[in-house]
Amino acid sequence: MLLEPVKLGALTLQNRAIMAPLTRSRAVGHLPNKLMAEYYGQRATAGLIITECTMILPNTSAFIAEPGIYAPEQIAAWKATTDAVHTKGGKIFMQIWHAGRAAHPDMNNGEQPVSASAIAIEGQTHTPKGKADYVVPRALRDEEIPAIVAAFAQAARNAREAGFDGVEVHGANGYLIDQFLRDGSNQRSGNYGGSMENRARLLFEVLEAVSAAIGSDRVGLRLSLLNSYNSMIDSQPLALAQFLAERLNQFNLAYVHVMRADFFGVQHGDVMTVFRAHYQGSLIGNMGYSATEAEQAIQDNQLDAVAFGTGFLANPDFVQRIRLNAAMNTPDPATFYTQGAEGYTDYPSLPQS
Repeated sequence: MLLEPVKLGALTLQNRAIMAPLTRSRAVGHLPNKLMAEYYGQRATAGLIITECTMILPNTSAFIAEPGIYAPEQIAAWKATTDAVHTKGGKIFMQIWHAGRAAHPDMNNGEQPVSASAIAIEGQTHTPKGKADYVVPRALRDEEIPAIVAAFAQAARNAREAGFDGVEVHGANGYLIDQFLRDGSNQRSGNYGGSMENRARLLFEVLEAVSAAIGSDRVGLRLSLLNSYNSMIDSQPLALAQFLAERLNQFNLAYVHVMRADFFGVQHGDVMTVFRAHYQGSLIGNMGYSATEAEQAIQDNQLDAVAFGTGFLANPDFVQRIRLNAAMNTPDPATFYTQGAEGYTDYPSLPQS
């Protein structure tokens, strides 16, 4: 069933093997380029490609060379990527994103990052000046939040103008929306703090605005309620998962994309079963699935599709290798975030028979 078609919202996909969003830092100056178009075009046999996180606003960079979708030149430059994927019969969503407190002044013209509360990420990040401690963010004022919601909606419109089939709202991995969702990083009061309903208010407002902009059946959402990456934690992750799963039924989303585990193995729990029990829409699972496990999960109706990260990163013909039960290329972490084609577009495909 992994290689059988599936309908997710407005799209009918050729298979259920989804290419997960993968930051690759090839967009110098936050501008997409021909190398990126080649990379995504190589992987067009995925049921759906979800791009790397893409900035909705300037001065919100967390990775030095991630792409943006806020300027006309970015919209124009992305068209090479969407054309490359569509020419090969593929489908592609843009992951739209605000880094929140993960941004650093050294990457953003000295601007202090913003977040739900004035709590810094522990440890250091990479900047053009070298490694630097994360800084304490400024807590957003309630009256500033509508402008951020509007920026998500405009990013979705821009993505459609650039030829994308839809967008995935990035609500995971300790970036702005996730910073509001989880109580380890959201210690504010008022309309956007305290209860789960209030902490989820930003997410729901973004989903409403983006859905109004491009149609909810072209909108996906990514969540990672267990992941401790970027100093994230919640006191009740499974209760938060159930709350969100139930409330997300009010949106006619294309899918909800859930990361099932913690990168660091600190927090544990079965969020996938919670979502399947309480969310009535299409569910994508992610993190460490083999093709065999993915196939079984779909057969058992635990999931509708599975997103693979390093599998697609290292194998442009990942779907064909699953089909043939062929050996996979080994990903090279040393080239994940470097510049140029090495470790990006030069992974070999199987010989054509």
